[in-house]
Amino acid sequence: MSRAAQSPEQGQLSAVAPQRLRAAAEAVLIVAEEPVSEAALAEALGVEEAQARELLESLAAEYAGELAGTSPRGFVLRAVAGGWRLASSPEFSDLLERFVVGGATARLSQAALETLAVIAYRQPVTRGRVAAVRGVNVDSVVRTLLARGLIVEDGQEPSGALLYRTTTEFLEYMGLRSLEELPPLAPYLPEASALGEIEEELDGRSLR
Repeated sequence: MSRAAQSPEQGQLSAVAPQRLRAAAEAVLIVAEEPVSEAALAEALGVEEAQARELLESLAAEYAGELAGTSPRGFVLRAVAGGWRLASSPEFSDLLERFVVGGATARLSQAALETLAVIAYRQPVTRGRVAAVRGVNVDSVVRTLLARGLIVEDGQEPSGALLYRTTTEFLEYMGLRSLEELPPLAPYLPEASALGEIEEELDGRSLR
């Protein structure tokens, strides 16, 4: 049985004609609600994963105007959160911010960004620990980050305090492939002794 004739139950969809692979890949990327992995695209197109990777890299170069005879588009193809996703070009970020009024597309406040940074680097972490590092109450900011889908609850400490971690939406928002791409935090942290005092104080009481 040929690949094109194999059924979905056998793990393969009908193969796409070679000359239509680029168009088919674009169709998948447009409707995808989450970053598309190379493996998922390969299965959808009926090609090897290495070919899917080359196709994605070629499309990204085309949209960026890096291929001969092309010019930059109003959108880019980015590798984020373990997959690939179409996004508006950073060149037009100010224009789009003016176009879109309010809603979930609004920029995060400085307080939200600082809180998100603490959670990203110390996750899973409680609100109490985040508040101790920032020196202010973070309840409302945490609710905002939860509503934006940038963090989620991730279990509890023995004391009952909820733990929070970042999500794939956070990786997309920051343009990161994984948390390993977070920049080193050491230059921006308090002295180690100060952090130790904070931890000792927090460990001595129940935080919610």
